[in-house]
Amino acid sequence: MKVFGGYFLGVMEDKKKSNDALETMTRSHGQIWLASVALRNHFNIICLLNALRPYISLHRVPPLLFFRFVVRKLKHQSETKGGGLYVCNHRTLLDPLCLSFSLQKDLTTVTYSLSRVSELLAPIKTVRLSRDRDRDGKMLRKLLKQGDLVVCPEGTTCREPYLLRFSPLFAEMSDYIIPDAMDSHVSMFYGTTAGGLKCLDPLFFTMNPRPSYKVQVLAGVSGLTSCDDDGERSRFDVANHVQSEIGKALGFGCTRLTRRDKYLILVGNEGIVNKP
Repeated sequence: MKVFGGYFLGVMEDKKKSNDALETMTRSHGQIWLASVALRNHFNIICLLNALRPYISLHRVPPLLFFRFVVRKLKHQSETKGGGLYVCNHRTLLDPLCLSFSLQKDLTTVTYSLSRVSELLAPIKTVRLSRDRDRDGKMLRKLLKQGDLVVCPEGTTCREPYLLRFSPLFAEMSDYIIPDAMDSHVSMFYGTTAGGLKCLDPLFFTMNPRPSYKVQVLAGVSGLTSCDDDGERSRFDVANHVQSEIGKALGFGCTRLTRRDKYLILVGNEGIVNKP
């Protein structure tokens, strides 16, 4: 296969081979051609949906027509003033979108290192955070006053069957916390990781023949009031409890590894990423 700049081009080298090798090459070329067609078709669908985004209501036309969803909801406490705070683990960049679609709600999500490309393509509202605790806390409170909000306190995607440690900031933002257990399933193409382009994550996911998401909306958890000075639990207790409940629902192990640990292990930095 031809290579340019360290990347496969999707075409074969033009070299003389034996009949057996030629047959193998032809078969491989056909598979590559089919994969290229699938990639182009999925990309066209994403572009079309994004172009129609201003004219399509999330509640009327599913933005993820080629996904398979399994949604399980549990009864939770009544809503309080303002929006609900949906807290989910982070499998792919599509988590907030899949949650929004499965709940049939217009959710807002917060991001940190999301690429500009992904922000432009996102069918739901995205707001950038700074990882400055005070500034981000003010932003989260402001967004919750405006409506429902979804956060991924792991801080980065984790595709293995365990959960990274949850940042406790969300526990102080609302007394109406709804944990959401997210799990994605693919069979052929694997999404980009710490060293890849994050904007390609949804593209690789949708290239799979039957990509699917399992969304479990769990029982509500009290956060804000229990984290007051006179509260019975600290924000760390609440964050660990939410992580534990999501882990139980998914059958995943809960770890103390952080976003920083992940990046140090995989790419040797502390999570500094480019934003193409």
